[in-house]
Amino acid sequence: MVENSIAPEKTLLVAVPRKGTEKEVIEEHLEELALLVDTAGGEVVDYISQELSTPYPATAIGKGKVQEIKQLINDKNITLIVFDDDLSPVQLKNLETEFQVKVIDRTTLILSIFAQNARTLEAKTQVELAQLQYMLPRLTKLWTHLSKQYGGIGTRGPGEKQIETDRRLLKERIQKLKKKLLDIAKQKEVERKARDEFFKFSFVGYTNAGKSTLMRALTESDVFVANKLFATLDTTTRALRLPNGKIVLLSDTVGFIRKLPAHLVASFRSTLAEVSYAEALIHVADASHRFLSEQIQVVDETLESLNLNQKPRILVLNKIDLIKDKEYIRDLQRRYPDAILISAERGINLNSLLEKMITIMEKETDFVCLLLPYNRLELMQYVYDLSDVIEKVETENGIEFRTRPLQKNKKYFTYLFQRFILS
Repeated sequence: MVENSIAPEKTLLVAVPRKGTEKEVIEEHLEELALLVDTAGGEVVDYISQELSTPYPATAIGKGKVQEIKQLINDKNITLIVFDDDLSPVQLKNLETEFQVKVIDRTTLILSIFAQNARTLEAKTQVELAQLQYMLPRLTKLWTHLSKQYGGIGTRGPGEKQIETDRRLLKERIQKLKKKLLDIAKQKEVERKARDEFFKFSFVGYTNAGKSTLMRALTESDVFVANKLFATLDTTTRALRLPNGKIVLLSDTVGFIRKLPAHLVASFRSTLAEVSYAEALIHVADASHRFLSEQIQVVDETLESLNLNQKPRILVLNKIDLIKDKEYIRDLQRRYPDAILISAERGINLNSLLEKMITIMEKETDFVCLLLPYNRLELMQYVYDLSDVIEKVETENGIEFRTRPLQKNKKYFTYLFQRFILS
């Protein structure tokens, strides 16, 4: 029996960089766009770029480029055109009228990938919300029938359900999805409180930097790993026992990418909330990528936009096994002296990361020293129940404890032992 398979859409990539942009940067951006298309299931057959001071309001590109693309469509049987930047509703409509093939922009492409990879109720709700918010200002007659005309990349998710594009109904649906996400967030808050006793680390990083691979290597868990952009959308949390015997929680979240639209980040706030609840962040970057510094900057800027840039952070440069030039590795060590260089895939230098995690944990933990007199030893069990005892020493006046109050018991612990706490 022969399986039915849909042929990948023959795709043309279009970049409209600002005049004066370095050629190497343009090529790298197009390479990333090509990887996004590949992840979505398309086949890139060619690319084209036009440097402009500002994109043309009607079509983003000039008339000459429009004619050049028309010729490429005929010569190479192109069925999909993807622009590396967002298109306005007017530009989108005019371009599809000119080309008579489907035209989408970078955000629509990313949303299509998100729709493919959403597995849980939370992720599916977030994706649908992001798609509808992006669709709302683009309710042209052409867009209304887009999935009927074309199908495929950029039309997955809500498009398949033929959602009514009446603005009032769309806004009502958006409000319902926001409420659903609030309900999910409340449930997650309950789950987080049950884990308050543990110190929490959260992975952040550019998409496909190897966060999930590192999670699997550290925790020996069955976390989903794939060499594709945005393979992980849902938050995954696993327990890890550090070399000092302490158990911490590790969370893996959706990866970041350049030009990630603000509304899309907003839709994923409930997923990214796991980052905000973490006591420390582990920033995983692809050391083998030629635009490593730019990707690190994108993550830094995204964290700043989420008001999370003040959290303690460990920079982990992953995939060093892919670097054959030893001098380049030495250069990385000079440029990023505080970074931990590892290979999650090969298990190289993971112990250094674990030791750094212990250092961060001890530095960020609020320790309390208290002296429990011998005539109040009936309270000793409460010390153990309400805190993590780091050290216990018998003295002339009583038993001296060095403890870390468990987060959920902090107020009660302080109240109960206030008179015994050593200043």
